[in-house]
Amino acid sequence: MKYFIYALIVVAISLIIYNATVLDFNDILQGDSKTALISILGSACVVILLMILLISRAIQQKQKNG
Repeated sequence: MKYFIYALIVVAISLIIYNATVLDFNDILQGDSKTALISILGSACVVILLMILLISRAIQQKQKNG
């Protein structure tokens, strides 16, 4: 499960990088830039949630062991 979470984090970060290349900073809230911006924010949320999951699982393991 741990490696699956890491793989999802890598996919989300790669989506952030790809969508950052699509952004047009002159017209950031129009057309494809708007979609890319929403995708970047969504992927960033996924990364944060998966990091919280990893931390909570580590805390759970430490409580279980001692």
